[in-house]
Amino acid sequence: MAQCDFWFPDIEVPVGYGQSRTTKQLPVLTMVTGYSRWASAVLVPSRAAEDLYAGWWQLIAALGAVPRVLVWDGEGAVGQWKGRRVVLTQDAHAFRGVLGAKVLICRPADPEAKGLVERFHDYLERSFLPGRSFASPADFNAQLVGWLQLANRRRKRSLGCAPAERIGADRQAMLSLPPVPPPVGWAASMRLPRDHYVRLDSNDYSVHPGVIGRRIEIRADLARVRVLTEGQVVADHARCWARHQTLTDPEHAAAAKALRAQRATALHHSAEPEVEIRALADYDTALGIEGVA
Repeated sequence: MAQCDFWFPDIEVPVGYGQSRTTKQLPVLTMVTGYSRWASAVLVPSRAAEDLYAGWWQLIAALGAVPRVLVWDGEGAVGQWKGRRVVLTQDAHAFRGVLGAKVLICRPADPEAKGLVERFHDYLERSFLPGRSFASPADFNAQLVGWLQLANRRRKRSLGCAPAERIGADRQAMLSLPPVPPPVGWAASMRLPRDHYVRLDSNDYSVHPGVIGRRIEIRADLARVRVLTEGQVVADHARCWARHQTLTDPEHAAAAKALRAQRATALHHSAEPEVEIRALADYDTALGIEGVA
């Protein structure tokens, strides 16, 4: 069993382009296993289902095994209680189906049902945050990973040992990772418009203009935004965590400039009038001197 939740520390993280975002906008996805109390966490770009499941899979893959029961507290992208029954989202059904695990949604107003992860959040507030500053989301995650490596090796009074001493037995009781990872992250299909940009989470990313008008597949995870056509990568950008930015690959800009020059040349040639070149005999006929030697 593992308990999962979002943590919202009261900090701001620079995301580039002169912007900073609070963790109300960039939440931290957390997970704590039941037997060993092994803790893991990752800052994600948003609470959107695409980012939640990408982050969730990242934590499970790093754990190296799948907890048989995954507990959430009514997160909208996972599932909620409606009346007397739990209704999971389609994304949750697809995700747990690939993993072979059960997803359990806590009843409303039942904080004890996820006490492990709540105590982990308190621990993060008291032990991880004080005295730290963060230069970027990547820096936040790097510092968090380093801290977790130490935290999971510290002795816990409630266990009488460190989580690292129990995680081996915990993994043995879990399910194996699926042979094929679940499909997570952002995915869309469209024809590339003439401006050769695609939009993801408020940001525009350039695509090679050579595929304008062709069908493309957009794939994005927590770190990269890629665009493919017929299996060929035609754009690959670092994902921007700022808002309302335009990201242009210099190669795409150069290709677009060359295409515009080609079109301008073609239009210029097509606009030039065609002048008929007449035979000299036509002038003789017009002047009435046809047949004169």
